[in-house]
Amino acid sequence: MLMPNWMDPEFLLNWLGDWALWGTAAVIFIECGLLFPILPGDSLLFAVGMFIALGTIGVPLWVACVVLTAAAFLGNVSGYYIGRALGMSLFRNPDAKFLKPKYIEQTNEFFEKYGPRALVLARFVPIVRTFITVTAGAGRMDPKKFFLWTGVGAVLWGTGVTLLGHALGRIKFIHDHLESALILLVILSIVPMIVEYVLAKRRERNNPTKPGEPVPLTEDEMRV
Repeated sequence: MLMPNWMDPEFLLNWLGDWALWGTAAVIFIECGLLFPILPGDSLLFAVGMFIALGTIGVPLWVACVVLTAAAFLGNVSGYYIGRALGMSLFRNPDAKFLKPKYIEQTNEFFEKYGPRALVLARFVPIVRTFITVTAGAGRMDPKKFFLWTGVGAVLWGTGVTLLGHALGRIKFIHDHLESALILLVILSIVPMIVEYVLAKRRERNNPTKPGEPVPLTEDEMRV
């Protein structure tokens, strides 16, 4: 593949050998919770599912899904509490290699636009999925609401992408053209964002507000 070895899921899984599942879980945990966004999370999940289908990784599929979903969930919980403890103090250096202020600004905009649903949608967006939990923690998002939405995202991402890899793993063309399959996976991963964007535009057309025109008050606001 064109990417470096440490970003190549096939190389990583072969290198990890019998520890492939647990190594993948560690990568997922780090990417989702420890502020290190440049990791091959999506492609590793897909490759694990494919390797299980081919018998290269000798663990039951359901075990892999549980382990990887738990890693994604616990990673996000760690990121949330890092955000609660440290706030935005980690993102003050514009020349930082990974913890750039612009990353947290982009994530803030993402969060403001989509609300709690952002925790689900962000699972499929590299970099954003790493920092959105820190933003949620720094913003003191209600823990119960955070655990609910990040849990839904962990299942859809951790289990969903692994199952997809398993379903397609026995197809010879997919195995022989893994790089192309992973590129397609990245493209598919942004489909939820495209759908959400289209729906948001449609809502704007259905509820137009002219510049300078006051936004109508809701019933709750009128009661205040």
